[in-house]
Amino acid sequence: MKWSNFGQDHCSGFDATALQCKEGNPIPSASARPGWCPCGSISPEREEAAVSLYQRVLISAGTSVLRCAAMSHHTLPTGSSETQLLGVLLAAASNFLISVSLNIQKCAHLRLVCQAEQKPYYTSKLWWCGITLLGLGEVGNFTAYGFAPVTLVAPLGCVSVIGSAFISVFFLKKTMRTADILGGALTITGTYLLVTFAPIVPQEITARQVQNYLVSWPFLVYSILEIIIFCILLYFYKRKAVKHIVVLLMMVALLASLTVIAVKAVSSMIALSVKGKMQLTYSVFYVMSILMATSCAFQIKFLNQAMHLYEATAVVPINFVLSTSSAIISGVIFYREFQGAALLSVFMFLFGCLLSSLGVIIIARNKTEKHLQIPFIDCGHIPGQKLTGKIQPGSHSSCYGTLNKEDDSVRRQS
Repeated sequence: MKWSNFGQDHCSGFDATALQCKEGNPIPSASARPGWCPCGSISPEREEAAVSLYQRVLISAGTSVLRCAAMSHHTLPTGSSETQLLGVLLAAASNFLISVSLNIQKCAHLRLVCQAEQKPYYTSKLWWCGITLLGLGEVGNFTAYGFAPVTLVAPLGCVSVIGSAFISVFFLKKTMRTADILGGALTITGTYLLVTFAPIVPQEITARQVQNYLVSWPFLVYSILEIIIFCILLYFYKRKAVKHIVVLLMMVALLASLTVIAVKAVSSMIALSVKGKMQLTYSVFYVMSILMATSCAFQIKFLNQAMHLYEATAVVPINFVLSTSSAIISGVIFYREFQGAALLSVFMFLFGCLLSSLGVIIIARNKTEKHLQIPFIDCGHIPGQKLTGKIQPGSHSSCYGTLNKEDDSVRRQS
């Protein structure tokens, strides 16, 4: 069949019943090839049939494409991406709210110190305002785990760090540094990559799915390794009195991985129950709730210990990097959130995590905290003391609040 002759006129005087055409070209078998001529021309009937066949082929191909698109649409529904976007916005807003609340609490403490009559911090309305915002932020973070994957919600904690750096300029009258701007730019870029290349997975986690995940061999292996590492770190912390910042924050990170797994499970089951698919009757819901509360309590304990022994400028970036990495690993292993993801998406997601962590480190690096200038006690104003110097070191000293042991001249008069 010569498709190049489509659009040409058929030969003049074509006779389908004759054994040759008027131009003298013989037709070997007119019965076998009716309507065709060796000169390349076709009869009107044959041309109409060919065009009809061509149209049917196009319609069939178009139908196949539409079916493939429909199947793809069914596999990754629009609702899933919209739900994930809601979780991202909720997590970002909640972390920003947390940074606002922390600055409000800091401002309340500063105001109380400057007052002539010292009052407890819980009598300040401003402090309670900060606590309320902190509670709302944590509730929002908890809810976000029900709409977005763990591997996306956990790294968005960098929003609170960058938000605190910029909000402190207005609340606490701090100076904006070049490092804050650079770190903020890196953090925003990393956050954009996180959101863009995060895995799009169904967020409706049922109780039966959680039960299956708990007994899956990847999670069992991961749990055993995590328990062994935690016990080794706890041995050095308790028995050997090793209180290095990495040891403390590694224990915090290991506990954080369990916390995000439990939070994700509890939040998802509550969300499904609100929609009418009751999940609260399963025992695994209460098991995960207890795990969430217990791991969170011990996590706060070790984090407070680290904050007591080391500067916040060192604790914040290290804790963010370790806890975020641990949360991502737990999300990948337990909830299988990167299963079937493209290699490029995984690489860009990890690159976004790296940029966000680098931004947090730059913001927290070389950031000095101003200590409150609390007046010292003069011995001349204390009955029974015979010393006119300072008996209480300055607030910058590590022995603030203690007596100077080297002053042997301090003696009580009988």
